[in-house]
Amino acid sequence: MENADRRVYSVDHAGALDTNLRKLVHNPKRILWPYLGTGMTALDLGCGPGFFTLEMAKIVGKTGKVIAADIQEGMLEKLREKISGSEFEGMICPYKCPDDRIGLNEKVDFVLMFWMLHESADPAGLIKEVKSILNKYGRILLCEPFFHVSKKDFRKSLDMFKNSGFVFVDEPKVFLCRSALLEA
Repeated sequence: MENADRRVYSVDHAGALDTNLRKLVHNPKRILWPYLGTGMTALDLGCGPGFFTLEMAKIVGKTGKVIAADIQEGMLEKLREKISGSEFEGMICPYKCPDDRIGLNEKVDFVLMFWMLHESADPAGLIKEVKSILNKYGRILLCEPFFHVSKKDFRKSLDMFKNSGFVFVDEPKVFLCRSALLEA
């Protein structure tokens, strides 16, 4: 699965990722509630403008933490504007990833990878790095857009997770997605 030609979603179009209409299609609470709990540390990898980030913070609560990671500073600025002056400022930590890796040293309990793996230049390396920061029995919810990622390419992604020591747990139904729940 060659990703050299893949492009990262533009900050100029970030508004399309964060609309009330999208909430009807991808309801963050419905998608995330089964996998997160109070006090957890969660990573929203490729968070964009924070469509899922706020709901993650609501679920983990004040004793938890959400690391909102993206390679684009512009996406993180949109998130910072959204949470400025709110209770979420203390629960959400915007984090700028280096272009070629995640770069976190902190351990996490849960990782959301929503419509982002196919944008990675090195998905196998990214998966190995996620494995290194995930707590024992930590989980990943992987969702890829079926209109960008073929069944064959999604299976290749799942093989990369398996080769990195992850176990397939479930195939949650998420609209317009090929999805998998994986455990470390």
